[in-house]
This record gives sequence, C-alpha cells and structure tokens, in this order.
Amino acid sequence: MTNIAVFGANGTIGSAIVREALDRGHTVTAVVRDPAKVTERHANLTVTTGDILDAQLVAAAAKGHDVVVSAVGGGDGPGHIATIKPAAVALTEGLRTLGGQAPRLITVGGAGSLRTPDGKQVWDAPGLPEFLLQIMHAHGDALDYYRTVTDVDWTNISPAAMIEPGTRTGSYRTALDDLITDDDGNSTITVEDYAVALLDEIEQPSHRRQRFTVGY
Repeated sequence: MTNIAVFGANGTIGSAIVREALDRGHTVTAVVRDPAKVTERHANLTVTTGDILDAQLVAAAAKGHDVVVSAVGGGDGPGHIATIKPAAVALTEGLRTLGGQAPRLITVGGAGSLRTPDGKQVWDAPGLPEFLLQIMHAHGDALDYYRTVTDVDWTNISPAAMIEPGTRTGSYRTALDDLITDDDGNSTITVEDYAVALLDEIEQPSHRRQRFTVGY
C-alpha cells in the first residue's frame, strides 16, 4: 500500500487517479482548494486544503507520503493556464525542503511537445485554437523546467493527443517523446486508462526523471 497525495484531485483526470488508486488499495490524500468539491467517499481517502502554488503548503501536504501526484492543468479555463509552470516550480521547491524524506513526484503533462510522425510537434498542427496552444506550450515550459531538476525524483506523463472520459480497458502503449497513434493515425487514450498507466508507474517505476506518454 502506497500513501499518495493528489493535487487537483477534483478535476476530471485527478478524480480518475484518485479512484484508480483507491481501487488498488492505496491510501490517498486529496489536496484541493475547496474540499467541498471532492465528492468521492472512501475509508482510505482523506481530503485536505492546500495550494499547489505555495511551496511551504506543498511541503506540508507532501510530508509523510510516498508519492505526490499533480493533476493540475490548464483545462479549467484561461486563469489556470498561467499556473502550470509556477506549479511545477512550487512542487519542486516544496519537495526539496523535505530532503531525503521527499516523496516521488508524478505530474500530468501535455501532448503538445510530443513528436509526430512527420518530425514536427503536436502543437505545430495548423488550425489549433489559441487557448489550446497556450495550454500546450505551458505544459511544454513545465516539462523544460522539470528536465533541469536533478534533486527531485520526478516523472511527467503526457497523454495522447485526445484524452477524454470513456472505458477503462487496462490496456495502453507507452513511448518517450513520440506521439502514439493507431494504424489510422489517431492518437487517443481514455481518462480511465491514463489513470491506469499513472498508477502502474507508481507501483512499478520505470521512468524516473523522464517524460513518457501513453496511448492506444
């Protein structure tokens, strides 16, 4: 059993991660700004108030846990995009203060910086809306920052180009920096199977201080 703290636990991806972790028998602390918004109820779930942009509060929430998961992204509106890289910095700085007792950090990334079969990146595709481009580049900036970090045990997990709620199959493929596509060129993953992949990485670490991606 692993003690996991999840920032952004009331979001679409965060809530799926919480459910997957609880279903596997882990203990979870949901770290959110408004505990009333967490509707999940479970004997192994604790809900606490925290702020991912405050390194001291990050350290306080992370202390005593084995893994910290950040499911905070920019999909909830323009005001959230600007928090993606600052959250990465605050998470890192907060965990640093815990020294040798710091938990592992696993963060939900973006697909924009993944390489496509033509050698470009997802965010180079024509016609993408500006809001989506801003989210993609913010995640790219956060990833660039993580790649400078050598004293925190981090992993960044990029979803496929399309991630949305669906069926939990328990199956997925992984790659490092290349977009995963099927035979028809589609790049997809359900939120539920993304959560499966993230929990698999917690239970069997194989991408320490790396970004990897999941898709079908």
